[in-house]
Amino acid sequence: MSIKNLSRLRRAKKTRMKIRHQSSPRLSVFRSSQHFYAQIFDSLGTTVIASASTVEKDIDEKSNNVKAAEAVGKKVAERALENGVTKVVFDRSGYKYHGRIKALADSARDAGLEF
Repeated sequence: MSIKNLSRLRRAKKTRMKIRHQSSPRLSVFRSSQHFYAQIFDSLGTTVIASASTVEKDIDEKSNNVKAAEAVGKKVAERALENGVTKVVFDRSGYKYHGRIKALADSARDAGLEF
């Protein structure tokens, strides 16, 4: 692994330890070079409540850009609301809060999730 990725994982681990003490479900984000993924875990981090990604057929955007991140954020928020989750804690997985990560968070907020 590259030093850049190891640093990101170290940052992610630190924030997850702080998030673990809260009792809300966690909205976790992962971006690869080609796709964008979002999952909502329960407060213990063992069960996936809702998920969405650009790999799915019902999401129109198939690339890894800001529009695709907005579509994934909207879809994961809709699925979370269907499962009864309204309030989550945002886990950015060590990524900076700008660009695609910010677009996903903003679209999830607009779709009805509370952070």
